[in-house]
Amino acid sequence: MTILYVVTLTYIKPLEEVDAHIPAHIEWLKQGYADGVFLASGRQVPRVGGVILAQCASKELLLERLRHDPFSQNNLVETVITAFEPSMYAEALKTLL
Repeated sequence: MTILYVVTLTYIKPLEEVDAHIPAHIEWLKQGYADGVFLASGRQVPRVGGVILAQCASKELLLERLRHDPFSQNNLVETVITAFEPSMYAEALKTLL
């Protein structure tokens, strides 16, 4: 059973404050990709936050990782995690799941 997580980050501070932490946030994201946890990420449209698609051994481990996000550490975002078990997916995703 594969569980995927949709992590929704919603900005709670002005974009000027968020923008100051983007370089550190990007480095944090890169580590998540290197560790094989993050599958996709990007800004919401309109730019009110971001979304991360993640695969992790448990929600608790994902929560621990999210605590190290500079956006979270600087109280710039509210985070919602939605877990789901894919029952259908594109052929391209078969190697991931």
